[in-house]
Amino acid sequence: MIAQEELLRARILVVDDNPVNVELLEVLLRGSGYASVSSTTDPLQVAPLHAEHRYDLIILDLHMPVMNGLDVMRALKAVETGAWLPVLVVTADPDKKMAALEAGARDFIGKPFDALEVLTRIRNLLEVRLLHRESTSYGARLEQTVRERTAELQRFRSAMDATADAIFLIDAASMELVDVSDGACRMLGYERDELIGADPAGFGLATHAQMAAQASPKRASGGQPELVETELTGSDMAALPAEVRWQLEVSDGRRMLIAVARDITERRLAQQRLKHLANYDSLTGLPNRVLFYQTLHDTIEMARDKDGRVAVLSIGLDRFKLVNDSLGSMHGDELLRQFSNRLVQCLHARDTLGRLGGDEFALILPTRDQDEAVHVASEVREALRWPFDIDGQQLQLTASIGIAMYPDDATDPQTLIKYADTAMGRAKAAGRDGYRFFTAGMNVQVLARLDLEVALRRALENGEFELYYQPKMNVNTGRITGVEALLRWHRPGYGMVFPAEFVPILEETGLIVKVGAWIIDAACRQVAAWLASGIGEVRVAVNVSSRQFVEGDLEEEVGTALRRHGVDAALLELELTESALMANAEHTSEVLTRLRDLGIRISIDDFGTGYSSLAYLKRFPIDKLKIDIAFVRDITTNPDDAAIALAIISMAHSMHMQVIAEGVESRAQLMYLRRHRCDQVQGFHVSRALTARQLGEMVAANRLAPDDHAANDTEHPTLLIVDDDINALAALHRLFRRDNYKILTAVSPAEGFDLLAQHQVQVIVCDQRMPFMSGTEFLSRVKEMYPDTVRIILAGETGLQAVLDSINSGAIYRFYTKPWDDTQLRDNIRLAFHHYWRVNGARDDPRRSRVITQDEEAEGLRVSRR
Repeated sequence: MIAQEELLRARILVVDDNPVNVELLEVLLRGSGYASVSSTTDPLQVAPLHAEHRYDLIILDLHMPVMNGLDVMRALKAVETGAWLPVLVVTADPDKKMAALEAGARDFIGKPFDALEVLTRIRNLLEVRLLHRESTSYGARLEQTVRERTAELQRFRSAMDATADAIFLIDAASMELVDVSDGACRMLGYERDELIGADPAGFGLATHAQMAAQASPKRASGGQPELVETELTGSDMAALPAEVRWQLEVSDGRRMLIAVARDITERRLAQQRLKHLANYDSLTGLPNRVLFYQTLHDTIEMARDKDGRVAVLSIGLDRFKLVNDSLGSMHGDELLRQFSNRLVQCLHARDTLGRLGGDEFALILPTRDQDEAVHVASEVREALRWPFDIDGQQLQLTASIGIAMYPDDATDPQTLIKYADTAMGRAKAAGRDGYRFFTAGMNVQVLARLDLEVALRRALENGEFELYYQPKMNVNTGRITGVEALLRWHRPGYGMVFPAEFVPILEETGLIVKVGAWIIDAACRQVAAWLASGIGEVRVAVNVSSRQFVEGDLEEEVGTALRRHGVDAALLELELTESALMANAEHTSEVLTRLRDLGIRISIDDFGTGYSSLAYLKRFPIDKLKIDIAFVRDITTNPDDAAIALAIISMAHSMHMQVIAEGVESRAQLMYLRRHRCDQVQGFHVSRALTARQLGEMVAANRLAPDDHAANDTEHPTLLIVDDDINALAALHRLFRRDNYKILTAVSPAEGFDLLAQHQVQVIVCDQRMPFMSGTEFLSRVKEMYPDTVRIILAGETGLQAVLDSINSGAIYRFYTKPWDDTQLRDNIRLAFHHYWRVNGARDDPRRSRVITQDEEAEGLRVSRR
């Protein structure tokens, strides 16, 4: 251990052409107790002064006139007799670090520097310098001890034990430890006897190859010691970072390796802290410009390998300088910290946010396209909508955002960021609080969207919104039972804008909260107007978005609208999606219960497309379920859609809820839903969305003459014939007409499905060979949707195997070949009807006149051929 007094007596020379820097370092050193400190501003005098005084440490600047620091170190090597050049380089140019170390500097520190860090570095270098002198004397005594092989070895060990560093003596021939110091035992946690004779590679001092290289003849006694860093493994198996100085001593033909190890844990931690400071912004903790560029470079490399895309967003606070100058830099820094925290909340897992300087931030969005970049830009802008609290003062700020895309705009990080900055400048020039793409083509889309957003913000104030109303009809009575309020926008200069174009923007920007409150108020006002005009009571359903439910005060908005217009709560219905219900289940349940207690009906819109959890149907006070149009569109032809719709109807009725099917566009869909006990329908088959005046007229007319969709399907046995051959269809119609059946004919499977939806059919006769869908495929679907029907195929000689397979699977009752025998076919169709009435005994055959004998049934089950 080097004594403190010895360290403070060390001779130190400060070299810098700037007298202010020299004076600063002299005051710092003398104030820390160093007594022998001198200085010079002339680099030419350094080597002569060192030759005369033999300084223990030279603190050297690199950039000096006449002679730079690198040349000074070359001159010092000429006068330094030892192998250790005691130079600490202090400079403002961090790029010169490697050049300084290669020139012989022992350490390097950048300007401006931290005083405590400089003093720590100086102390460490002085300890190494003084220990270097001691280790040289140790080496001489060791050589003498090894040569004499006498009791003086113990005296040398005592000298080794006097230092805090770990000293290892290794026989270069056997690569075994000959002796170790007490410092080595303490460092590794072993007893001396456990280390003597051990393999140094076992605890990480060096590999055999490395020790062999150190023991080579080139490193004979008197050569320059080599300094390496490694990690030693102690008795507790923990890794210990160490700096090892190797020296080869040769005496009487015997080579001895001397390894002096020093614990550099503190230095490593300091390096890590320095690395963090070098790569991360000290104010926000975000990656700084250096690390951000490196991360962008790596992201681009990955995208290039995977043929992906990368979006870079340059984000600048608008008018930040004005805020910073007005409130002071301390409050400005706090604003930047809060702003960076909000930006972090907009990130996804693989995104990277960095601070490039001042109020400029940047985002890396890997594997994103321009639409996703627009979405993130909108999220950033929305994050700024809430005021910042700076020491009790509320500040409202906006940001301008520039977007550049890899590989569309550039393929290297520098150009990509430059283009994003350029785009940000365009956004600021365009009025701030916006975003721009660098590519002109992308900007066309962005400008159109921003223009739409600006127009939407004015639309509510300018009264450009209007409500249309689409009626709902009771399928059993044909009466209009209520309407759904639908938002429309009459944009000046553009006309009617489709909801699909502007409603998503209302959701993204949060405008839906205010617009939603307006819709509730406007709906209640219209209900009151219909009452006053004599139309009477019309129940209006209003859609409530999930964002309106979470961010708005729905209960207050509804109550205020009802009181303002004097409307009964029973005439207002709220439609919510499953996602809106599940956003905050406990809060949702409380609010809906209170609304329900007022008399307001609650419906679930688009049921089956959201969470589809049955648990909330029991938990929430729900009155109605609306079957989504996705399940209604093909309900008469797709067995899967039909099964889902019927399951929803059955489940809702079992839980005492009504069911509304939306998107009903044909009579076939209507009749199918009616037959399966759906309560109400809504869609173009009933009516398109109407203005308030048109809707009032329709309601008045409907109350006088309801739309009666009822049809008596059970008065006659009904036979459906499907054949794309018009002549065959006409012949079959003539053949069966004499039997007094109700005969339905279809020239395609699609038309057959429509007729099945509208009529109660008992027997189906279908041709096998038809375009688009064969008879067996058609009847296989019919079996799933109408399993009670008796299904018969008329087939030619070809394709019989498919028909037989369908019979075996139960899709077909039986088949007959073409051409057919009229008498035999009539008899078998009659048997098919008897079979239907016998199997479905709940209904009586109105034309049943005799009992089917076993012989007749057996005859009918046989396959008929000519």
